[in-house]
Amino acid sequence: MRTFNIKTPDKKIVPALQDKIDNLTKPKGSLGRLEELAVRIGTIQQSLSPVLRTPQNIVFAADHGVVVEGVSFSAPEVTAQQIYNFLKGGGGINMFARQHHFILKVVDCGVNADFGDLPGLIHRKIRKSTDNYLYGPAMTPEEMERAIEIGAEMVQLAYQEGTNIISFGELGMANTSASSVWMYFFTGIPLKECVGAGSGLDNQGIEHKYQVLKRATDNYQGNGTAEDILRWFGGFEMVAAAGGMLQAAELGMTIIIDGFIMTNCILAASKLHPEVLEYCVFGHQGDEAGHKSVLEALHAKPLLNLGLRLGEGTGAICAYPIIESAIRMINEMSSFKQAAVTKYF
Repeated sequence: MRTFNIKTPDKKIVPALQDKIDNLTKPKGSLGRLEELAVRIGTIQQSLSPVLRTPQNIVFAADHGVVVEGVSFSAPEVTAQQIYNFLKGGGGINMFARQHHFILKVVDCGVNADFGDLPGLIHRKIRKSTDNYLYGPAMTPEEMERAIEIGAEMVQLAYQEGTNIISFGELGMANTSASSVWMYFFTGIPLKECVGAGSGLDNQGIEHKYQVLKRATDNYQGNGTAEDILRWFGGFEMVAAAGGMLQAAELGMTIIIDGFIMTNCILAASKLHPEVLEYCVFGHQGDEAGHKSVLEALHAKPLLNLGLRLGEGTGAICAYPIIESAIRMINEMSSFKQAAVTKYF
């Protein structure tokens, strides 16, 4: 399996970043999380004047074989229908991308539909849907490797286009189920606490979903490595997102993490390369059961808590203006010396 050369950002620059922030015309620490963000991104970029360039959100789409077990509120055909909606500009992610000037890309990694040469869609289909992991692995090792390469390829392209801050979204019915299983294996949190409503299950539906996932995890016959758990239970879109995250970290990009599914993708990526977490900003805590717990397991501090659970990258893009404010603060506020203001703290 491919490895990535991800370096831990050099922390020697942190005191200089903090000193610059502490000498801006404000009481020390008075801009709170914005100051922490500026230090984090300055450290990632190894710069006292960090910049944000050409933000992009990449949505990876694929279907899951386990959907036939009734674990999703949404019908299986919704994945393909939403692809057409996104390409027409009508999705939630389209609206947020327009508002905050993100480039939006949609990548078919394994949707159970024929799109032909549909304009605007990036065609990287591995095959139509993963297998049903209730009875065996969702994908082969070769398919998992291909999914990682797709994610890395999309990020390399974004980097060549000038992007240095990126977020990821997902589209695929039953991907909260796969995320719950990853969360269970990678954190040790009881499976019951990892399973939620997804796109709208009621309590009876959640219990059924839990029972299916419990049978799937009980039936697991793999070797227990991170790679094996990724391929046994993951979706092509989720593995692609993990690969994209790893490639972004290797390239020194800032990664904005979206909701429950993308948080579990960065969790999975961190089991392959722990250093990837140094490049992350967690956009929000969503309303899906388990998201708060997996964030806590990662020691992550999300920027927003708006009760979101749409996915697609929407929460990450919503958080972007806060990140932008942090960068404007460190670059545009005057120092006490520049403004000839006496320090008043």
